[in-house]
Amino acid sequence: MLDLKSLVRSIPDYPKKGILFRDITTLIENPAGFRESVDRLAELHRGIGITHVAGIEARGFIFGAGVAIALGVGFIPVRKKGKLPGETIGQNYALEYGVDTIEIHADVIGAGDKVLLVDDLIATGGTAVAAVSLLRRTGAEVSHSGFVIDLFDLGGADKLRATGVKVEALIPFEGH
Repeated sequence: MLDLKSLVRSIPDYPKKGILFRDITTLIENPAGFRESVDRLAELHRGIGITHVAGIEARGFIFGAGVAIALGVGFIPVRKKGKLPGETIGQNYALEYGVDTIEIHADVIGAGDKVLLVDDLIATGGTAVAAVSLLRRTGAEVSHSGFVIDLFDLGGADKLRATGVKVEALIPFEGH
C-alpha cells in the first residue's frame, strides 16, 4: 500500500498569502498513486448499491470518473452554472464573497438511484453540501461520499455528516 500523503505536494502562499495549498497533481501524475487512490475510494463503496458517481468540477471529475469505472456505474458531472447542454437543475451556495451555482442534467437520476459524491478534497464543505442538496432534489439517495483529502480542521466533513452523508477520506491534512 502506497503512502498517498507523500505524493501530495504542499505549496505555501497559493493562491494567496497564508494558504497552504494541497496539490493533487503530483498524486495523479504518479501512475501507481493515481490508480491506488481511485481503487481505494472505489473499494470503500463497493457492494452498497451505488448506481452513479457524481464528481464535482473540476478535480472531482478526475477521481469520480475513475471510481465510476471501477464500480461499473455511470458518472454525473456536477458543473458550474452554464457549462452543461440541455435542461439542468441548479443549486446556489455561498462563497466567501458572494454566491455561486452548480448544476446537473435534469434527467440523469431520480428516485431509486443511489449516488456516491466524489471530490479531490473537502475543506469548508460548502460545495459538497450544495451538491448533496442538488442531487437529493431529484429523488436520488445520497448517503455516501469519498474524498482524496480531508482538510479536517476546516470542518467540511462534519458539515457533510450533519446532512446524513457518510464521509470517507484517504488522506487527512491540516487546513489553512
